[in-house]
Amino acid sequence: MAWAEVAVAATDLNNIPAGKPRSRALGPVVLAALALPGAMPVAHAETAPEHGVISLRYLRYQDQQEVKVKYPTYNGSEPDKLKRITVKSPSVHLLAPLGTRWSLEASGVRDDVSGATPKWFSDVSGATQQPAGQGMSDLRRAGDVKISRHFDRAGISVGASHSTENDYKSTAFSVDGRVSSADNNTTFSLGFGSASDKINPVNDKVKNETKRTREIIAGVTQALNANNLVQLNLSYANGRGYYSDPYKYFDNRPDRRRQAAALVRWNTHLPSMGSTVRSSYRYYRDNFGIVGHTGELAWVQPTSSWFLLTPSVRYHSQSSANFYYDAVLDSPSYPEPLIYTQYMSADHRLSAFGAVTLGLKAELRLSEWTADVKYERYEQRSDWRVGGQGSPNLDVFSADSVQFGVSRKF
Repeated sequence: MAWAEVAVAATDLNNIPAGKPRSRALGPVVLAALALPGAMPVAHAETAPEHGVISLRYLRYQDQQEVKVKYPTYNGSEPDKLKRITVKSPSVHLLAPLGTRWSLEASGVRDDVSGATPKWFSDVSGATQQPAGQGMSDLRRAGDVKISRHFDRAGISVGASHSTENDYKSTAFSVDGRVSSADNNTTFSLGFGSASDKINPVNDKVKNETKRTREIIAGVTQALNANNLVQLNLSYANGRGYYSDPYKYFDNRPDRRRQAAALVRWNTHLPSMGSTVRSSYRYYRDNFGIVGHTGELAWVQPTSSWFLLTPSVRYHSQSSANFYYDAVLDSPSYPEPLIYTQYMSADHRLSAFGAVTLGLKAELRLSEWTADVKYERYEQRSDWRVGGQGSPNLDVFSADSVQFGVSRKF
């Protein structure tokens, strides 16, 4: 593997596919910026790309939840497993050099989302069922553009993005800069982002609610030698506005969220096997009370000069939000909380749990063309949490995603 490929490998993200359902509370500006290659520091001379690349991708995502816990409202008619959200998402990405000192990146995505969502907790009887056409459906369109100016050992980029749904609109702006040492073995980066969202749920629970987020990320990438790169990123986000879920009962969340995260990556190339090992650890915490740990390991194995296989595994564990409450099965007011407080939510995404994601990617490279397919299986269980038992009475949640892609240099 050439040195340039090792550098790219070290700055590759966790491949969050465009169109996968987003957790709107987890730093959308920073995540969007990091999805662009130029936003991450790379240990090499700062020059515009020699070739342009255009990529087309298609993602299909399906999640489901088991029905094992028999809730008080369970009438025996629910299936053993309930399909929830389905996403079909085509996208396009363009990277183009503009002379020797400038480059342009742009992408667009269309998410077709449908299915059933729980109105509280993970209760099947409380979900919006779809067989009779009563399930939710939405269409999301999003696009972003970024322009970069490259200097001898530095670069600066400015970007903007916009997405629109039936009930949610978001506009974001970002700027980031990077500078390398004289030997190009160390690169420092600093980025800022700002997002403004407007929420208008179709059930009219609220109207014209807003949310504004400001984010900052700082990072350093160090080439230890020709086969090893390490990277450290620190990020902080401060948001104000509407964080509650208007489609869930008994859901009222604080109107301010502060989030901090530290991400460490280490990528090493094994010349004897022609392999590259990508490893990372992310620590996260916020003022909601959630503390999360995420570790990932991927093995990039070429089987020939034109074919690569990449198996991967990711583990995530988190504590619950301070205002999350567990629905009590024998409570006469189920699924209402036993005690009403200023803030409360039974959203299982705010619960304490552990989750494992297994993935396999196959990539074919032929001259100027590249094609790939990636499958991921995600499973979330409360008793998989590290450091203590997770939230009780939550049925197993799982998701499958398949992504196809093709790209061409020009």
